[in-house]
Amino acid sequence: MSADADRRYLCAALALLVAFMAGELVVGFVARSLALISDAGHMLTDSASIVFALAAMSLAVRPARGIFTFGFKRAEILSAQLNGATLVALGVFFLIEAIRRLVSPAEVEGGLVLVTALVGIVVNVGATWLLSKADRSSLNVEGAFQHILNDLYAFIATAISGLIVVLTGFVRADAIATLIVATLMLKAGYGLMRDTARIFLQAAPSGLVPAEIGARLATQPDVSEVHDLHIWELTSGYSTLSAHVFVHPRGDVSSVRRSLQKLLADSYGIMHTTLQVDQASRIATGDVGCVDIAHCADPHGPHFLSPHD
Repeated sequence: MSADADRRYLCAALALLVAFMAGELVVGFVARSLALISDAGHMLTDSASIVFALAAMSLAVRPARGIFTFGFKRAEILSAQLNGATLVALGVFFLIEAIRRLVSPAEVEGGLVLVTALVGIVVNVGATWLLSKADRSSLNVEGAFQHILNDLYAFIATAISGLIVVLTGFVRADAIATLIVATLMLKAGYGLMRDTARIFLQAAPSGLVPAEIGARLATQPDVSEVHDLHIWELTSGYSTLSAHVFVHPRGDVSSVRRSLQKLLADSYGIMHTTLQVDQASRIATGDVGCVDIAHCADPHGPHFLSPHD
């Protein structure tokens, strides 16, 4: 999926949401429906999330130069984290407002709420479909998608609350629908912030276990020791690895480096690797625990010794 294709889908979804949001906000105030107003507020963040995603995409494709040796690829993660934070903030706000409405319910025009919510469902189905066509392996696009998907759930809940108000006059249904919306917003926002925090803290990508990878590298032919192993994600789907490898005194440094890079690419999908490969002057022993005394006190993690030595 090309970045240009993603932009087309995102721009189409943005136009659809902005056009509907303005009308929904007016109807929400006329109908005195907190659920509709919260939906409109959520749609505002939907639109903002797409704008952030588009801006991040433009930054991410800029080439690396000057002090930005990785380019601006992490701009997408900043956008995704901002989307998660806005979802959490709005979720808390509407949660508080919904509780207040449960205690002191306001009159709600159920018919207006029902009709507007039904139209909103159609609009959000269209926007959700458009974003589902984009590359959701990017947390940036996934953040915008989660915003709109949650808005679709919100409209379904709002439509049900409007129907209940029309049929029974139970106006607290509007506040209950808002509680559901707020809970969904908090859940989606927390998930996005958790995933982006892993990247900012340079944790290993989900599904990759550094200890397992280090131990496997150490079992390869002619490898004597692996240490200073670091695995992180530059941006979503861009795994990176660096390590210091000592090769057996009789081994060939170049061939070992090539075989390790192929192993990492084929078995773990790690294409961007930086391996410092040195010839060992000695073989590691259980007494010393490493082949280079200078690295034994290094704080960069455990040593992985070859089981063959």
